[in-house]
Amino acid sequence: MAEEKIELSAPVKELLDEVDALYPLGMVHVDFTGDKSGFVHHDQANLKQVPGMMVVQVSDLTEPNYTASHELLHLYYTLKQYPQVLFNLTWGDEDLDDQSRMFATGLYDAVMHRLIVAEQRKRGLINDQIEQEYLMGLKDALPKEDADPLASADQKMNTLVRVINLFDALTFYGEHLAAVEKELVANYPYALSVAKEWQAKLFNRPMETPWETRRTIVNLFKLVDEQMRSWGLPVLNNQRYTTVTPVLSERQLRLEVKQVFEIYRSDMQLKGNQGDAYAGLRRGDGQNSFVIPMPEKNSPAEFVKLYAEPVQEFLEKRGFPYTVREG
Repeated sequence: MAEEKIELSAPVKELLDEVDALYPLGMVHVDFTGDKSGFVHHDQANLKQVPGMMVVQVSDLTEPNYTASHELLHLYYTLKQYPQVLFNLTWGDEDLDDQSRMFATGLYDAVMHRLIVAEQRKRGLINDQIEQEYLMGLKDALPKEDADPLASADQKMNTLVRVINLFDALTFYGEHLAAVEKELVANYPYALSVAKEWQAKLFNRPMETPWETRRTIVNLFKLVDEQMRSWGLPVLNNQRYTTVTPVLSERQLRLEVKQVFEIYRSDMQLKGNQGDAYAGLRRGDGQNSFVIPMPEKNSPAEFVKLYAEPVQEFLEKRGFPYTVREG
């Protein structure tokens, strides 16, 4: 393990203080361990909750201030009640569940990085060296594109992974893309072109508020499934599998459940062998917003009663997270 003592830079200390002030269960601490890989990946830190503290664990010391600030900003937006993704369902196949969670989390993070990277650049936490180390990380994680990236189902799935990573990279580089674009085109010509199409479709309007962020997450889930259908692949179906916490106006919170959500019996089960599941789909976009077990009295009358509850009462009684939409 490295013995190097890491000092947080002034902008990261300031960010840590801001996040610490928001954290309701104690203090936020940054812990550094590991060595220098020479790469920058977005999986070089994680959060660990311990009694009285949230620990940001940085496991690679290549760019410790960049990596710590990135993870702190993920926590910041959680504490500011931006939408989260939750996994309450199971396909009944552990490997499929793992794959579904991996893709859903990657897509969610790729949307959140639009906010996070913008904030890092505003605070001066990304420089030319970090941009080159990020490129090295991409090349380390993504093999060069096949001559025919859609020649087989396996190659199509590899292409999907490349597209998601490059979609994320386009967000990271932003106006600085020109410095690395030639190399990305040489290594990933088809996947990069698809990633640019996704960016044009999804990031063509502002994304600042929790509501705008949730809309973008849901639209990305839909776009990925459309892409997979066009390649002749089974869809990820994150609209059904993944819960995206709802963002609701004060008026919607006063409405009856039936006016905002449709509750349907899922073809998946509650995770942890907890039996049949019912998912609450947001009317208008069809996104899974909460999951409940089968009611004890599984009767039409019981569902009429559920549908008649005010939305706020329904969510709070069951401990379901939601965000109040401003304006």
